Amino acid sequence: MRVVLADDAVLLREALAAALAAAGFDVVGQAGEVEGLFDVLAATNPDVAIIDVRMPPTRTTEGLDAAVRIRAERPGIGILILSSVVETRHVLNLLRDAPEGMGYLLKDRVTDLAEFTDAVRRIGSGGSVVDPEVVSTLLGRARPRGPLDDLTPRERDVLELMAEGRSNVAIANRLGLTEKTVEGNVRVILSKLGLEPAAEDHRRVLAVLTYLRGA
Repeated sequence: MRVVLADDAVLLREALAAALAAAGFDVVGQAGEVEGLFDVLAATNPDVAIIDVRMPPTRTTEGLDAAVRIRAERPGIGILILSSVVETRHVLNLLRDAPEGMGYLLKDRVTDLAEFTDAVRRIGSGGSVVDPEVVSTLLGRARPRGPLDDLTPRERDVLELMAEGRSNVAIANRLGLTEKTVEGNVRVILSKLGLEPAAEDHRRVLAVLTYLRGA
């Protein structure tokens, strides 16, 4: 799987490149600013672009804007946005219309290399990834009482892992449940939230995040 990195922090970028190479990825290019990123994308056509949300010159939303542009111009490239802080609005904007091959992780998460490289693989394969802390923030924010409040603690655990982009098998392994039990929980969750069941993981993520955005 071919990967491009875009971050103006050279040491972090080199560390990520080394970790990805050690995990079997082909790091085909790096950039420290947005225009350089697009030059690298044109030259290498990678499977995944890993982008810092805040890049020069203003270090505000350049990375996010680049992700939107990449999705419009090169929809076949998976995109993983890295951020130092939880910014739920950015997550919802990224995943709202086209969640396939899209992810958002906090930079703290990259210290767990197994989890980080698994996220890159899932995005490169067309899946969606949302940082667990972002999911917890979305689920815990103040809102009027609604269907989410009718979920049991176990169903909330399953919902959080669904929103992270986990498959039923992965959820079962994480929670120590059988896959059949998880399938039952998913059906109940979708029913309680008034959402149609969907087989594809990215559609489940979109459904959950759409509900949370409008709740």
